[in-house]
Amino acid sequence: MRIRATVAAVTGALALSALVVPAAQAADAPSGKAAFSAAAVDGTTSTAATLDVTFSNMKVNKGKNIVVGTTNVVSVPVTYTLTHPEGMDTSDDNFASGPLIYRGSSVTTASNMIISDTPATCTTASTTTLNCSGTIYVRPAEEELYNSDAGTWNAGGLAVTQNGDQKMQGGLGATKVQRYSTLTVNAGPEPVYKGKTITSTGKLSRANWEDGHYHGYTNQPVKLQFRKAGTSTYTTVKTVYSDSYGNLKATATAAYDGYWRFSFAGTTTTPAVSATGDYVDVR
Repeated sequence: MRIRATVAAVTGALALSALVVPAAQAADAPSGKAAFSAAAVDGTTSTAATLDVTFSNMKVNKGKNIVVGTTNVVSVPVTYTLTHPEGMDTSDDNFASGPLIYRGSSVTTASNMIISDTPATCTTASTTTLNCSGTIYVRPAEEELYNSDAGTWNAGGLAVTQNGDQKMQGGLGATKVQRYSTLTVNAGPEPVYKGKTITSTGKLSRANWEDGHYHGYTNQPVKLQFRKAGTSTYTTVKTVYSDSYGNLKATATAAYDGYWRFSFAGTTTTPAVSATGDYVDVR
C-alpha cells in the first residue's frame, strides 16, 4: 500500500474532527467542539473504540464520473444515510462523519484514498438514522493522483467521536475517476469545390496528473463526423486512430456546406469528448 494512502486515512480522520473548529481555536478552548478537535489531533484517545455506526445509500457525484484536469480543484458532492444506536450523541460537539473514495478492493488496503476535508452536514431522519451530505475535494495540482489511479474507485465513509472512537467503512459503491480530455479539429481547405477532398486534422489529449500538463492520447479510435448546414445531427463518416502523439488526420469528399468534427467515445480512464465543429463552405 502506498504510504500516502495511509497518511490520507489518518489525516482524514483528524480533518473530520479538527475542522469542526479551526485547530488554533481547539488548542485554546477546553470543551465542546474545541475539545473534540483537540482530542483527535493530539491523540488522547484512551477510550477509543470502533463506532457502532453503518453507512448506506451512498451516492457519489450524483452518479456521474469524476473528471479531473491538471489544476482545477474538483468538488465531488456525496450523500448517504448513517445508522446509529438509539440514544447515541450525534451532536456536532461529539460526532462527525464524512465520505471518502479509495482505489482498491478494500478500504483497509487502498492504494490511494481521498477523504472529505470537513464533516458532512447531517439531519435527523429518525431516532437511529441521519441523512447526510458532504463534499470530497480532488486537488490534482497537489499530487493527490497518479496517472495509474485513473479508473474505478470505491466509496466509503468515516465517522469519529470526541474521544477518538471511529469507524471507517468501504464497499459503498463504485465511481470512476477520469483524466480530463480535449479534442480539436481543423477542416479545410476553405472554401472548397464540390467533389474535392476535405482534410480534417486535430489532436486528442488528456490530463497527465504527474507533470500537470496535457499529452496526446495515443492509438485511440476517433470518429470523423459531419453535420450539414441547417441540420442539428452529426453523422459518422469514418473512424481513424490517433498516432503516437495523439494527432488525427482524416479525409472526405466535399458535398455540402457544413461542419466537420472529431468525436471520441471515451474509455474507463478518459471521458468522451467531441471537438467543436469546423464550418467548411462548399462551392
